[in-house]
Amino acid sequence: MANIPELLKSTHTIAVVGLSSNPMRPSNGVAEYLKRAGFHIIPVNPNEAEVLGEKSYARLEDVPEKIDMVDIFRRSECVPDIVESAIKIGAHSVWMQEGVIHEAAAKRARQAGLDVVMDRCTLKEHRKMLR
Repeated sequence: MANIPELLKSTHTIAVVGLSSNPMRPSNGVAEYLKRAGFHIIPVNPNEAEVLGEKSYARLEDVPEKIDMVDIFRRSECVPDIVESAIKIGAHSVWMQEGVIHEAAAKRARQAGLDVVMDRCTLKEHRKMLR
């Protein structure tokens, strides 16, 4: 597993795959926290036009700027395709949220040189870092 404090310190732009505009969804609360903490958040969800005041993109490949981290709020079976997209766009890391586990995709990402965090919450880990 990646060194989480170092990873978060070196991350500026986070593409949140599966980010919902519904404030009751965990993705929304976590992304809102990360945005307030100073990260640049890019929503990636084909069903959203805008989330948290940011333009949403259908796919990682559609995002016109450099992405440091791909934060995944999708079911585990969706992870391999997201990892392939993260590799294709040159992301530095892939973060699978709590409950999102895919060992083969994590291995593939590591082999491609990406840092990987799995089954952890970015909000909780960031808060730990601030203590």
